[in-house]
Amino acid sequence: MRRGGLRRAICASVTAGVLLSAATACDHKAERSLPGGAPGVASASPRRAAPTRPAGVGERIWKRVPARARQVVVVYGERWDSPYSVVVLYQKRGSAWERTAGWPAHNGRLGWTTDHHMDDEHSPVGVFSLTDAGGTLEDPGSRLTYWHDYSTFESMLLPGEAHDHDFDYVIAIDYNRFKGVPPFDWNRPDGVEKGGGIWLHMDHGDGTSACVTVPESGMRTLLRVLDPLRHPVVVMGDRERLRA
Repeated sequence: MRRGGLRRAICASVTAGVLLSAATACDHKAERSLPGGAPGVASASPRRAAPTRPAGVGERIWKRVPARARQVVVVYGERWDSPYSVVVLYQKRGSAWERTAGWPAHNGRLGWTTDHHMDDEHSPVGVFSLTDAGGTLEDPGSRLTYWHDYSTFESMLLPGEAHDHDFDYVIAIDYNRFKGVPPFDWNRPDGVEKGGGIWLHMDHGDGTSACVTVPESGMRTLLRVLDPLRHPVVVMGDRERLRA
């Protein structure tokens, strides 16, 4: 081959190599930018599995939820010693649990306990059914049995303007109480020392003696949505214990 022809062949070979390298580099870049799947083949992101229990609720406490329950109110306490929490309503759709509403909330002034006693100012950690409701205001359309009794609920209010509306709406948490009776029934099947009278009720802006409080909109929603035919329960505690 003549010297000029050899020079042209070498140049052509180098140019082809550069182009091939550039193309290969682009291919690798394209691979890295794909969301998933086989190299060079775009594929849709995999579907997330439907949640089989509410977020942040561990297996240990979830085992205490009755299998027939189709509505769960989860009270996520901020810390074991904090009065701040969040209340979230979950409803079961098919085999999955769907979050349908949520509100800022308060719990016991001193936080949470697994061994609640009367006047300890802690909310009890646990799983409890929700069967009975009532308040100083007339029934807003509750599916739970509703006891409207202005004078009785009014007589139980703590003094001070901040508490004037605490018991406008109440849902009894079935901790140490009989079911099928008004929330203000003071019979205690496990004894007076184990406390009781623990309710979901209207929020007054700070911690409670042991109850869980939510805004008026939350109480109205819960009263209208919680259905005894769906066996509602409350799962409550600080986030660390709930996750365990």
